[in-house]
Amino acid sequence: MVVDKPPGRTSHDVVSRMRRLAGTRRVGHAGTLDPMATGVLVVGIGRATRLLGHLSGADKSYAATIRLGWATVSDDAQGLRLDGSAADDLPLEDVLRVVASLTGPIMQRPSAVSAIKVEGRRSHDRVRAGEAVTLAERPVVVRELAVGEVRRDPGAGVLDLDVVLTCTSGTYVRALARDLGAALGVGGHLTALRRTRVGCFDLAQARTLEQLTEHLQVVPIAAAARAAFPSVTVTAADSRAVRHGRPIELGMAWHRPEPAAPRSGSGPHALFAPDGELLALAQPGPDGSTQYLAVLAQPPG
Repeated sequence: MVVDKPPGRTSHDVVSRMRRLAGTRRVGHAGTLDPMATGVLVVGIGRATRLLGHLSGADKSYAATIRLGWATVSDDAQGLRLDGSAADDLPLEDVLRVVASLTGPIMQRPSAVSAIKVEGRRSHDRVRAGEAVTLAERPVVVRELAVGEVRRDPGAGVLDLDVVLTCTSGTYVRALARDLGAALGVGGHLTALRRTRVGCFDLAQARTLEQLTEHLQVVPIAAAARAAFPSVTVTAADSRAVRHGRPIELGMAWHRPEPAAPRSGSGPHALFAPDGELLALAQPGPDGSTQYLAVLAQPPG
């Protein structure tokens, strides 16, 4: 399911709701959204939960609003206010210059109020307990960061920027807001965030919790796999081997995915039986052999 998460709900809240609607506890999601954030949350049910870890690594797109003028403890509007400086008179060319420096491959320090574990405990739990936490920087790629509407409020001394961005998994949009404000010397934080895409799934496919309550609309697992991964149809003989998790040799078939499938590469591929049944997720080994990531079809009999 592609859920349009509402504000004020955690991703776990959405999973709990979907468990009740689907009548099973085997439900998960492909990438957490903060409670203040809205938008695309990909949810898997049953066997589809085995796809989620591979979907969560896909690029993601967002629409966000960054407020320049002060920082916060959490790098968003829900955290306690920290020091800042008036930003309403910042030259736009200075802002765009720093935005450009935050685009492309960068080293980013995740927000301290994140779910990253530090010595076995979530960073956000340590911060709430009064600890000062500084997480290590890590490489991410911001493929696009474009500034749209700019609003100045001299009374409040703030400058609000509407931005759209596409980034690799693990990028913190809150941290981009923080770093933009820090580089400009005024402080910055995130005031709104809407995820518009996870991999191939976007808002056009998303349904609200209310809509899903009325009609539990799901993307069939085979269709989801075809949309998200390069697809290879194997022979009937090979499909029997795949069901038992036995390796098969696909050779150049790894590099000739079916039409309309995502571009081929070294990552996960969806393997299908001749009748269209999804068999497994696999990736090519160095010699063209099959390395299974998840066997999804049941053995015959």
